[in-house]
Amino acid sequence: MGRDESAGLAGSPFLRACRRRPVPHTPVWFMRQAGRSLPEYLRVREGVAMLESCTRPDMIVEITMQPVRRYAVDAAIFFSDIMVPLKAIGIDLDIKPGVGPVIADPIRDAAGLATLRPLEPDDVPYVTEAVGGLVGELGSTPLIGFAGAPFTLASYLIEGGPSKNHDHTKALMYGEPELWHALMERLADITIAFLKVQVAAGASAVQLFDSWVGAVAPQDYRESVLPHTSRIFDEVADLGVPRIHFGVGTGELLGLMGEAGADVVGVDWRVPLDEAVRRVPPGKALQGNLDPAVLFAPWEVVERRARDVLDRGRTAEGHVFNLGHGVLPSTDPDMLARLADFVHEASAR
Repeated sequence: MGRDESAGLAGSPFLRACRRRPVPHTPVWFMRQAGRSLPEYLRVREGVAMLESCTRPDMIVEITMQPVRRYAVDAAIFFSDIMVPLKAIGIDLDIKPGVGPVIADPIRDAAGLATLRPLEPDDVPYVTEAVGGLVGELGSTPLIGFAGAPFTLASYLIEGGPSKNHDHTKALMYGEPELWHALMERLADITIAFLKVQVAAGASAVQLFDSWVGAVAPQDYRESVLPHTSRIFDEVADLGVPRIHFGVGTGELLGLMGEAGADVVGVDWRVPLDEAVRRVPPGKALQGNLDPAVLFAPWEVVERRARDVLDRGRTAEGHVFNLGHGVLPSTDPDMLARLADFVHEASAR
């Protein structure tokens, strides 16, 4: 039974929109709403490494709650990182400021693959504790749990860090399909386990981030990525929570991402939502998709652009307003607060 049934969250506009049900207003939350754009976040994190902050329940709760206190968002997103489950199973990695995840020993052969053991709930007790604490504080506001998708995790593991061209990743995918699928299978298992821990502790929805999958052509996505993504959504289907799927630069993949099995398909800012409706199979809600950089323009521009997103979003079976990617670090928090209020006012039914 999903947490919304058990905790009186059924009326949540966010959960209703995810399920394509009528809503009093278009719900809104922001990817990366918890984090680097907030002065209170920077104060809490001072002197604490990123991965360490993701293992301290008190810090996770505080950082997750900060944007909920500041903005009229309809959902909280669990403060963590897509690399947390890999670190938890013993992969030697670090998140370097200004760079991103860096892997000490990239995985490019069967021996490397052997280092990826299954994730057990006991590997991430801080996740269970933090989600439990958040559920108590959030009350009727849903908590979104999340994980990184296998392609994006594989890219970091194979490249050894962020990559522009994903050349090592694609070389393995094209040249050693058996090893590729074995790696993706193992990463899917870890992702499924990580999502299940969050839902078991009380998360009301889950989002799968496939940040780098836009680097892949549709045919390669169908053959090399889709089976593993589909299995993740299948395995969490009976948990009773909405499943969101998001990637960046995935305009050409939206139809396939819709096929993967999520209830909600996230759309980045490159494809208008009414066009995304045509690309995504029926029976899905959409999430998105204001360009995060628009928030640096004058308010009149932000308002006009946000209204356009809302108008196009009405053509979808369900719409959750969001940015087309994460909040940029130097975004003015007051602009996000104003935007959240505007979305509610302009979309009130």
